[in-house]
Amino acid sequence: MATHEVFNQAIKGFGYNPADYPVIEESLRREGAHDRFAEVREAGALGGSEYALELGDLAEAHPPVLKTHDRYGFRIDEVTYDPAYHQLMTQATALGLHGTPWADPKPNPHLTRAAKSLVWGQVDAGHGCPISMTYAVVPALRANPELAAMCEAKLAAPTYDPKLAPIADKFSLTAGMSMTEKQGGSDVRANTTRALAQSDGTYLITGHKWFTSAPMSDFFLTLANTDAGVTCFFVPRILPDGTRNNFFLQRLKDKLGNHSNASSEVEYDNTVAWRVGDEGRGVRTIIEMVNMTRLDCTLGTANLMRIGVQQATEHASQRKAFGAALIDQPAMRNVLADLAVEAESATTVALWLAALTDRTDDPETAALRRISLSVSKYYVCKRGPVHAGEALECFGGNGYVEESRMPRLYREAPLLSVWEGSGNVAALDTLRAMAKQPETLGVFFAEVEKAAGTDARLDGAIARLKDQFNDLETAQYRARAVVGSMAKVLQGSLLVRHGHSAVADAFCASRLGDNWGDVFGTLPTGLDVGTIIDRALPKTSAV
Repeated sequence: MATHEVFNQAIKGFGYNPADYPVIEESLRREGAHDRFAEVREAGALGGSEYALELGDLAEAHPPVLKTHDRYGFRIDEVTYDPAYHQLMTQATALGLHGTPWADPKPNPHLTRAAKSLVWGQVDAGHGCPISMTYAVVPALRANPELAAMCEAKLAAPTYDPKLAPIADKFSLTAGMSMTEKQGGSDVRANTTRALAQSDGTYLITGHKWFTSAPMSDFFLTLANTDAGVTCFFVPRILPDGTRNNFFLQRLKDKLGNHSNASSEVEYDNTVAWRVGDEGRGVRTIIEMVNMTRLDCTLGTANLMRIGVQQATEHASQRKAFGAALIDQPAMRNVLADLAVEAESATTVALWLAALTDRTDDPETAALRRISLSVSKYYVCKRGPVHAGEALECFGGNGYVEESRMPRLYREAPLLSVWEGSGNVAALDTLRAMAKQPETLGVFFAEVEKAAGTDARLDGAIARLKDQFNDLETAQYRARAVVGSMAKVLQGSLLVRHGHSAVADAFCASRLGDNWGDVFGTLPTGLDVGTIIDRALPKTSAV
């Protein structure tokens, strides 16, 4: 008698093209970028392939290793990665996910890059960190035109060059960011690292940084204090004469997730640097980089949601329980539809923000992007961990097993809320933006009210949101509630105007109504959950 016959297992997994997730093509079409969808689909074919997914598994299973000294005792401060990591970096740069949009002459470069990031990102989150920072560094680096002229083309080059060498000898570059110190965290004005000006125009930096990810990058933007205050600096790993800069790696962090990416502690000891922007204006300079990486945090969380709900719906379509497929069980349908609504709304707003990046030459659009990015980074990234946990639970015990890849999803989700400003920082940053530029709130309401009169539930939510700004004395105490309401109103407006009617109806009935519970799977009755689930269910192969 057979005792180990395998049946009623969801065998099929990840063998689909993530570019066929409907929201992606719909967003490109809405923004007049449908002619670039073929590029996105090509990236998705690679991102959904077993080859690429296995590279991600290998890079995650074999974390980077720090080598402070060589065999002879010379200090080298290098990180060794699994070959799979370098292959992932090679593919990501070939797809143009790093600095390419800043040099892309075609229309909609930032939106196209965002869509490609979504469909490639499921293979591995860790290597996305240096890719994201290399993308984000360009606008900040332009505060020093000479450095920008030297680096910008190499930051956009469609190649990957991991060797440590002077910038002049490299055919492509990767960039990093080094801000956080142990006593300050997000409060970078508490930093103690010092920079001393030299007669040749350089500075010497001394101090310790608590978190510096991707430490094998070619250069870093870092913050240090001069007599004028916090200032931004350009710190290369290798100096123009070929010698190693004083960039000492103390240890690598042992992290909850994001294992393929090295995050390090760095000590600067008379480290040579060049100033970027004015002295004392370092936070304002580097925030240009931070805002771009915050966009990628929002995109990354939306992608984790998409992966989770697609895997959950596919599993539920194959798994039977109590005489029927899980996907046909009413309680499970409510959970899956609720997860799908969250993923669609997050993806919609993330791609909309990327599209705004293509139009920030217009001051009003730039203001709208600034406030909407803070709002969305807070809320979308806060929703990520609970979404990942619920998607994992759809698999039952199988979801708690590493082979399902769901635990990795679960471990990645909190990082994107912590990165580039945790929840409170992001929420308070929204309030600061409105305080510094009061007109941004008007721009925000003008945008969401483009849907006025379309859905009474949205109209009511907008009216209630306006009331929340009447009590400014308690605004900081209520920051999360206010900014969360702004995020939901923005997502609701975008879905009502541009989304699928079934998804928009479910969003407004739950997120903007009074009858949504405190967990996923509490959608009210009367919604078209069948259509919502069908949009989330993968249907095509990756090839």
